[in-house]
Amino acid sequence: MASTETTDVKDSPGLGSLEAGLDALETVQTHRTPVREVLVKKVLPPLTAVALVLVVWQVLVSAKVTDEYKLPAPSAVLSSLKDMWLQGTLLDIVWTSVSRGLLGFLLALAIGTPLGLIVARVKFVRAAIGPILSGLQSLPSVAWVPPAVLWLGLNDSMMYAVILLGAVPSIANGLVSGVDQVPPLYLRAGRTLGATGVRGAWHILMPAALPGYLAGLKQGWAFSWRSLMAAEIIASSPDLGLGLGQLLENGRNNSDMPGIFLAIILILIVGIAIDLLIFSPLERRVLRGRGLLVKG
Repeated sequence: MASTETTDVKDSPGLGSLEAGLDALETVQTHRTPVREVLVKKVLPPLTAVALVLVVWQVLVSAKVTDEYKLPAPSAVLSSLKDMWLQGTLLDIVWTSVSRGLLGFLLALAIGTPLGLIVARVKFVRAAIGPILSGLQSLPSVAWVPPAVLWLGLNDSMMYAVILLGAVPSIANGLVSGVDQVPPLYLRAGRTLGATGVRGAWHILMPAALPGYLAGLKQGWAFSWRSLMAAEIIASSPDLGLGLGQLLENGRNNSDMPGIFLAIILILIVGIAIDLLIFSPLERRVLRGRGLLVKG
């Protein structure tokens, strides 16, 4: 009799639907998104936005809302791009800045990560350095260019010093914010399992703080790129080579507005490309690992 009642309870529609719902919550859908859907949802919107900007730009030029030397036509900027490509200087200019920015960011990553862990876990260090890091993060990177030039001279070391001073505080503060959001239960469980010290930081603290840390990395790259552009614009020298910042400054000195617009567009494209190629895949991987990304 008891077994019959138990069977009836299990077979009841209400409990069956509840069990199915719980199973659905525990199941993470990881199937691949069709290529057509990716094109429609992720590629088409930015292309449409770019096309709209070009149309508005051309309309403003055709309507002669201002002088041509102030607002060049898109065709003039394209012609400037074509000339640089035919001269073989375009890729060299872009790579000069990209290589500096990436190397400076990696140096900032190597310094900012342990610094963030120390600030987050040592109360005395946090009380002493925490406000300074926040203040440095709000300080414009361009302010570091004049003293860096006087300290180190017009060379690559000056460029990297400006990048570090701009990016390290952002990376460290991002990691501190991520560590602050780690539930204390995780740390206690790690200590129970023997994960203490460096092992606990590597296996427990860093994975749990990864979302905040990743946000700090994205902001750190933005500060690295902005700091580098400020340094290249202000500290122009033939010994430094020609980067995107110097290209922008040369356009101003020569009153070459198409060249100025081209430099701005290239700086924007590099920033977007680094985010799409590096940080967006990392972010998707983190979200997918936590069951927060249904498709992709």
